[in-house]
Amino acid sequence: MIPATCNPAFYRSARAVAQRLVRPTLLCTHQRITSRPQQQQQRQYGSGVKSTNTEKETIVKLLYNIGSRKEVEQYLRHFASVESQKFAVIKVGGAVLTDELDTLASALTFLNRVGLYPIVLHGAGPQLKLLEEAGIEPQYSEGIRITDPATLEIARKVFVAENLKLVEALEKMGTRARPIPDGVFMADYLDKDKYGFVGRITHVNKEVVESSIRAGALPILTSLAETPSGQILNVNADVAAAELAMVLEPLKIVFLNEKNGLYHGETGKKIDIINLDEVCIYVLLLRSHYVSSWMFLSHEILEYDALMQEPWVRYGTKLKIQECKELLDKLPRSSSVAIISAGHLHKELFTDSGAGTLIRRGHRLFTHDSISKVDAERFRTLLEAEDKEVKSGALTVASIIKKIEEQPKVTVYNDEPYQVLAVVTEDPAKPNAPANLEHLVATKTGVLNNVTDNVWAMIRRDHSKLTWTIDADDRTMETSWHFKRADGSLTRNGKTMFFYGITDIDEIARTLDGFSERQARAATSVHSSTGKIPLGIRAYSTSCRSSSSYSPFTTTQQRRGFATTTGTAKNVGLIGARGYTGRELVRLLSSHPHLNLTHVSSRELKGTKMSEYTKNPELEYVNLAPEELKTQGSEVDAWVLALPNGICGPYVDAVEREVEENKSRDVLLVDLSADYRFSVGKWVYGLP
Repeated sequence: MIPATCNPAFYRSARAVAQRLVRPTLLCTHQRITSRPQQQQQRQYGSGVKSTNTEKETIVKLLYNIGSRKEVEQYLRHFASVESQKFAVIKVGGAVLTDELDTLASALTFLNRVGLYPIVLHGAGPQLKLLEEAGIEPQYSEGIRITDPATLEIARKVFVAENLKLVEALEKMGTRARPIPDGVFMADYLDKDKYGFVGRITHVNKEVVESSIRAGALPILTSLAETPSGQILNVNADVAAAELAMVLEPLKIVFLNEKNGLYHGETGKKIDIINLDEVCIYVLLLRSHYVSSWMFLSHEILEYDALMQEPWVRYGTKLKIQECKELLDKLPRSSSVAIISAGHLHKELFTDSGAGTLIRRGHRLFTHDSISKVDAERFRTLLEAEDKEVKSGALTVASIIKKIEEQPKVTVYNDEPYQVLAVVTEDPAKPNAPANLEHLVATKTGVLNNVTDNVWAMIRRDHSKLTWTIDADDRTMETSWHFKRADGSLTRNGKTMFFYGITDIDEIARTLDGFSERQARAATSVHSSTGKIPLGIRAYSTSCRSSSSYSPFTTTQQRRGFATTTGTAKNVGLIGARGYTGRELVRLLSSHPHLNLTHVSSRELKGTKMSEYTKNPELEYVNLAPEELKTQGSEVDAWVLALPNGICGPYVDAVEREVEENKSRDVLLVDLSADYRFSVGKWVYGLP
């Protein structure tokens, strides 16, 4: 478990680069976050349950089991920021109604309990087996089912029955739903002589849908359409969902199926995300006729075009991707398509990682070797709206541009609509020195659409070593976003410097030492009359990534040397020291040159010696009560609380009282439980 330590921030889940093992290979820059292992929640609601604020809070808390609190809350705010009918259109396959009705009703109820109103449209596919029982053999022409009068009669009965079945399942769970089997889609005959009673939608009556939402009921639609004269026509449910989406322009268009997404035709792996408009490097592996060797040819190509060239993209998969592109090309860039199963719907909507296949237009990304090649007006607009120092008046856009122009080597990264911009500088005179990320500016939309991560992937591709610095109150990205992408960090005077790719210990020392000296000079000039750093602001962070050539524990010791102002060893107290976690902590402290274990508390082991602690084999376990920390732990610099959930509160209160009474004390608290994971203010969820 990742501990919570004092500092204001939240921990979000880590992003993992999507892998594609194909030949030809797609080397793409986009990523998708991988969240904590899913703990699927299905909650049943009794009929007549009222949607109160308390109930909504409870449901939101349940969502935290599938993603971080920050993820859930940001997506709720995002979805709630649009009109109710613009949240999501959900197309339900007929097989889902047959095999996963309860799961579907539970998922829709979940959304409704947090104040969202998805518009549900369902098909009837497998249920049309009644045609076989009636002796009617399905006929197709160019992939379209021919609908004769007998087929239409049975189809209409099935649509109405399935519609009512879903409505009843929702209402049994206390969710108001309105059956709308027809009246939404107006249509003409597609080709009466060729296809019979098959329609081509000409108009969508969205007032019927909006009326249901205004009344507080989920609209449950079928894909049946009608002519102006009232003749019922059959329309493909996917087509109807797309037509509805083009009128409502929702944030999400969700296609529910039992497969939980699209799958790679060669590897069999689920396709995590498709960015239709983003550029990939298309790599061809060819055998030379002139030399006995293989050759690689590569060129940039839009991901959609690259997918269409893949030999395994055919039949239903190819058609689905083509239909999604045609739909998204007509919608705002903020809209996206998700192909997912009913049981994973909430995870797809409320976490960055999702669960099925996400299809979106994405953004083309650009790099420039000079600030003069950037659109100056859009650059200025973005910084004036999102850059903290520009908004506060500490810097002007002109001064930032001037400083960038003075750099000997610069790379500017941005997306097409200028939702994200990054500036990286290098010193050509020091080719082995790490590059520095001078600026990273992003809009909320850019963050939610993961454009920041796509830009970051390009930065990682171009720079093997990088440093960057953020202010403690910088909210462009969550602090944990930076920690998850760094090999190490150092915090001084309200600023944190991060780095990756620096594996040489001496180089790490020089990098951190230089940052410490700069911050010390800044602190002397700005804070010469202030007191010491408040409780909870500690000056180092351990690594959050390990590799064969880089030891996080070694780097931690190096950073500890820069973080403190004295060579005196620090004392650590451990409360709740049983089990694997306790043993590992003791092992680390035994070999640490600057940390001594002075107190170890365990009720069951009281009076026995801690032989594992090699620095002092005579150290005995004690049983410390919270009120004893003041008298017995007055020399302790850091308390590690390795306690079960819900236990450490009294110990935290005792330490805070002691620090309040003794202003000269500065104590670090590390809580290994989940008690303070989501606390705002002093605590940060992450690695200490």
